[in-house]
Amino acid sequence: MAKITAAEVNKLRKSTGAGMMDCKNALVEAEGDFDKAVSILRKKGQKVAAKRADRDSSEGAVIAKVNDDNTQGVIISLNCETDFVAKNESFVALAKEFAAVALNTNSKEEFLNADFGEMTVAEKLIEQTGIIGEKLEIGGFEKVSGAFVGLYIHAGNKIAAVTVLSANIDNADVVAKDVSMQAAAMGATTLSYKDLDPTFVASETEARIAVIEKENIELGRLGKTLKHVPTYISRLQLTDEIIAKAKETIKAELKAEGKPEQIWDRILPGKLERFISDNTTLDQELCLLDQNFIKDEKQTVANYVKSKGVEVTDFKRVSLV
Repeated sequence: MAKITAAEVNKLRKSTGAGMMDCKNALVEAEGDFDKAVSILRKKGQKVAAKRADRDSSEGAVIAKVNDDNTQGVIISLNCETDFVAKNESFVALAKEFAAVALNTNSKEEFLNADFGEMTVAEKLIEQTGIIGEKLEIGGFEKVSGAFVGLYIHAGNKIAAVTVLSANIDNADVVAKDVSMQAAAMGATTLSYKDLDPTFVASETEARIAVIEKENIELGRLGKTLKHVPTYISRLQLTDEIIAKAKETIKAELKAEGKPEQIWDRILPGKLERFISDNTTLDQELCLLDQNFIKDEKQTVANYVKSKGVEVTDFKRVSLV
């Protein structure tokens, strides 16, 4: 039997990340042959991966990274089975290494086939599955590019977002981080109401009205204040004709209230803004630019970035919560 030294065990451990005993046993089985020991550890990973293929890997770490000149950004999630593993420093470090590789690829498939040392990313996942003992996989993969790309990773590495600005302005890093934080916190799924599918908006309007009307029946029975039933839920539905009609309705209300006509112009904008707010609830939930800015709810995200002399051209968000 070949004599296995501590130095050889340590070398294999550094190369693969496997535990001391696993490395020693692999070297013993390989009779001291380093490459054969690596192969043994990889085969162990394949066996463990096969056994755990049907396991749920909903925990993990979400990592965002941008290149040196802030023109490209990527988000990946390295998924595992338990929060215990997800919080491990070496696991998070591996996720960051993967993100660095992902930055130089354009798709999840290309990323999984990319070189990672002497193996591909996909092979590294299998190897580490054997070492860690949990199913590991790449869950999310999102890539963006543009004039300036910034990022935000929420504490705990469960949510991350990247934002693309139309120009590299002064304090672009701050603006991009602010918008990325907004996306991470508020869960937007699309950039603007203009990107929504009219068919989806129509069906969602019917569903939401039905829910509120049902709730109002119970509220009425209990003698409580009824919820507002919106006619619309997206700016996509508010045509120029509808806005004009809303203005006339507001003017009629002001007249009925006895408000002097000379002050209507001061009251009308606020009333109209309230009308739009009441009838764009879908936009405020799903559309990044149409949401109230979390750092200043008196303005939308669109108004915030406009005040900085820039536009948001794209964003991506990956979450494990």
